[in-house]
Amino acid sequence: MNFCDITLNGAHLKTLGSGALWWPDQDLLCVSDLHFGKSERMARRGGPSLPPYETRDTLTRLAADLDHTQARTVICLGDSFDDLQAAQSLPEEERLWITRLQAGRRWVWIEGNHDPGPIDLGGSHLAQLAMPPLTFRHVATPEEAAEISGHYHPKVTLPTRGRSISRPAFLLDAHRLILPAYGTYTGGLRSHDGVLAGLMGPDATAILTGATPVRIPMPRL
Repeated sequence: MNFCDITLNGAHLKTLGSGALWWPDQDLLCVSDLHFGKSERMARRGGPSLPPYETRDTLTRLAADLDHTQARTVICLGDSFDDLQAAQSLPEEERLWITRLQAGRRWVWIEGNHDPGPIDLGGSHLAQLAMPPLTFRHVATPEEAAEISGHYHPKVTLPTRGRSISRPAFLLDAHRLILPAYGTYTGGLRSHDGVLAGLMGPDATAILTGATPVRIPMPRL
């Protein structure tokens, strides 16, 4: 399992190459922006047709991370479903898969802007969760310290050999950690976007996901 060690407000964490966050001292795995059911939601709203396999692919990667970490607590940081109807429309096989992953674990669904209400699956549904010394929520708040959030799907674009490559990335400064989107069908917001540049402090770093996580100063314009 590939990871990068980080510390936030005294908590020792590991950012995994998959885009998940592992907190060993709490036996806790955190993922953000799964967007289950995105292909169904897009088809329902007249958007482009996408192969309806993103939920299975995301669950496969999540199951692998749970096997590696043996986490006893899972926090899904909001936008776990592309909308509430997408949650209700999940095929039975995928609902049962989620139930199997939940078995024997504390499972927390944090409220997101895509899924603001309770869902008909196991686990608890919360607006945010305080686990001192950290707070888990969907959207970062500029005035808050020691928070872990998602929402923005951050990614980093780097020039290499005459072309650019983009990879989802964690963004970390002294006060917050923003997770990349974990879901298969998710885009991203570049780290130099004004919203992220305004949220993250001048000391911010980016941790690129992939087979070998790489930590660099957060790219800015």
